[in-house]
Amino acid sequence: MVASTPQVTRGREDSRPADVRKPGAAPSGLRFRRVLLKVSGEILMGGRDFGLDRAAVERIAADIASVHALGVQVAVVIGGGNIFRGLSGAAEGLERTTGDYMGMLATVINALCVQSALESRGVATRVLSAIPMATVCEPYIRRRALRHLEKGRVVIFAAGTGNPFFTTDTAAALRASEMECDALLKGTKVDGVYSADPESDPKAERFERLSYLDVLARDLKVMDASAISLARESGIPILVFSIHNPGAFAQVMTGEGRFTIISEEA
Repeated sequence: MVASTPQVTRGREDSRPADVRKPGAAPSGLRFRRVLLKVSGEILMGGRDFGLDRAAVERIAADIASVHALGVQVAVVIGGGNIFRGLSGAAEGLERTTGDYMGMLATVINALCVQSALESRGVATRVLSAIPMATVCEPYIRRRALRHLEKGRVVIFAAGTGNPFFTTDTAAALRASEMECDALLKGTKVDGVYSADPESDPKAERFERLSYLDVLARDLKVMDASAISLARESGIPILVFSIHNPGAFAQVMTGEGRFTIISEEA
């Protein structure tokens, strides 16, 4: 193999070995070369009231695998609300910090489940946890995570940021920044950002484009304010789409389908 000319990524010389695919350009016909997908734990419940629905997990895994097959480097953050939500536990009298740590452990369960579904499809996958638990997954180390992505593995980040009082939305924005992702994709139950919940308000306005400041000023419930602010600071656009539509993830990657894009300018 002939070594390629070193490329520059965000101002730093790329000195990685020539056998690693360089992250500088997106695969042909696609918008991004490296993305982070954020999905809530509730997505994995399917039609259940609690826990994991195998069909829902397989559908999410199929969507991730289809994007990975296009040559895109994919990182994933999954919430834990289908198993335990720290804020809800605190409302019921549980100490908030303890509740948040319990929620972080729930995200590890979800991450391992999605990893299993991906690997059954032949997709090499690594789970990296912000809370070290070497028996079941790798500890989060930034350089190790980057190396996995560069070698074509799907990386699932578990246990949030490893700190209480921070949501998995914030963890997604943080990891997307650390991984130098080109975009942060938020898979939800609706096909974009609305002025209100479209399921309860038929007059809710749907937005095609928004600025980070629009989201913060209007208090739109897309992601929490710290996640939006971090994405803005890092210059990472946020694309919101319906993860319930099979194939929607791949459609967004090619600029098709329905989604709302949040960036510096609307």
